[in-house]
Amino acid sequence: MTTVGIVGVGLLGSSIAGRFIKAGHTVVGFDILPARVSALTTMGGKAADSAAAVAGTADVVCTLLPSLAAAEAAIVGKDGILSGGRPGLTVLQMSTISPALTERLAREVSAKGLGFLDCPVSGTTSMVDRGDGSFMVGGERALYERWRPVLESALPRVVHVGRVGQAMTLKLVANLLVALNSAAAAEALTLARKAGLDLELALDVLVSSAATSAMLKVRGPLIIREDFTPQMKLDLFMKDIHLMQEAAGAVGAPLPFTDLAERLYAAAQAAGYGSEDLAVVVKALEATR
Repeated sequence: MTTVGIVGVGLLGSSIAGRFIKAGHTVVGFDILPARVSALTTMGGKAADSAAAVAGTADVVCTLLPSLAAAEAAIVGKDGILSGGRPGLTVLQMSTISPALTERLAREVSAKGLGFLDCPVSGTTSMVDRGDGSFMVGGERALYERWRPVLESALPRVVHVGRVGQAMTLKLVANLLVALNSAAAAEALTLARKAGLDLELALDVLVSSAATSAMLKVRGPLIIREDFTPQMKLDLFMKDIHLMQEAAGAVGAPLPFTDLAERLYAAAQAAGYGSEDLAVVVKALEATR
């Protein structure tokens, strides 16, 4: 079994750590919030006091952090992975960041003689907990093949997308569809509710029809129950939407539907729902006249 380091054990990082622990790997983790590290040890993981300390004991280190600045600091900053990494260490950069930053971090890690894979995760925390998510991987094929069995032990679908940066671009494409499908689910169920339909029955029909989507299945029940316990916090996802817009601008791709969805999510965020799940976008629709 492999010693897997996790830097960032928030919602998604904790789920990924749990999958590796369940697969029998030793997991060593660090987070700037001690309570999260305590939760990791309760799950069966081991605690480290810095990203450098994680890198000093692990064979491979996964970074799952909420911002571009946090991901960069964890890898190349003071007490970061590069300051503690041993020969042969590979960094699996799983945070949702920009393709440009992904490419730069890969260059800096490679310059220190360590391996780097662009390795974002597709799936909500509940999907990952069930083993339903996937890894998209960018980087050298040989390095991908080296770590593919470890990744497959956590999530069954692991796909080599191409060079570093391309997996992150695909992750933004995937999150674009998450944004649109979550908003569409909220809009459809708002119509059903206002029309007086039985929402449980309506959702049951929709998820087994041509209208279904993964987000309808995941967030439809949350919308009906008004349970906005975060699987993906709206505040964090707004960062992802900005990254989508940046990536689209770089290649000249129009995003008219994303523009509309962004305004709805921004309205929900402005109304104070930023710490809630994306499903809370229904509140912005309910406030629309």
